[in-house]
Amino acid sequence: MDSVRADRFAATRHEYAETGLVETDLAPDPITQFARWYDDAVAAGLYEPNAMVVSTVSADGRPSSRYVLLKGISERGFVFFTNLGSRKGAELGHLPACALLFPWHPVERQVRVEGVASELPRSEVDAYFASRPRGAQLGAWASHQSTVVTSREELDRRFAAMADRFPDEVPTPDFWGGYLVVPQAVEFWQGRPGRMHDRLAYERVGDHWATYRLAP
Repeated sequence: MDSVRADRFAATRHEYAETGLVETDLAPDPITQFARWYDDAVAAGLYEPNAMVVSTVSADGRPSSRYVLLKGISERGFVFFTNLGSRKGAELGHLPACALLFPWHPVERQVRVEGVASELPRSEVDAYFASRPRGAQLGAWASHQSTVVTSREELDRRFAAMADRFPDEVPTPDFWGGYLVVPQAVEFWQGRPGRMHDRLAYERVGDHWATYRLAP
């Protein structure tokens, strides 16, 4: 490896020193535990703590990841919305297994989720779409997500055209929807000194959650 590049990355090394995570800290289920940590992230002032990395796999086995905003949690799982014709939508249509990652670096935590995605009912999609700002609604119509565009000007023209097309209420596009990711495994990672991090995980076994510790 090039020594200059190695030195550059080594210089960013940080010693983790936050409070640890022990088994007695865990809630009975990962959704409740996630809600606790999410509230901590909000209280710590993290920028968009609901930003998560969604990873999917193509039909030919190529993985891809991107940031998406979490828009809800319930006892069922994690909810996000997107263009169903996007790359992630196409890949989830082929293989609904996916992974989520919440990288809360400022509080030395991360949460990893492995689960299965299913499309939300149109009633839930419509209700959420109606709550979005008008600009985001028009953007959903204007952007054929993941397709090639000739220029920024083309996108701006599409947006202006949608603003003219929908001067008042903006309906939900039929190509826009949402997903519920039902977790099968959830890991809570807490940074510790000496890279001896705490990794406590939940795994769905039948009708209950098993918990265990992973080596860092």
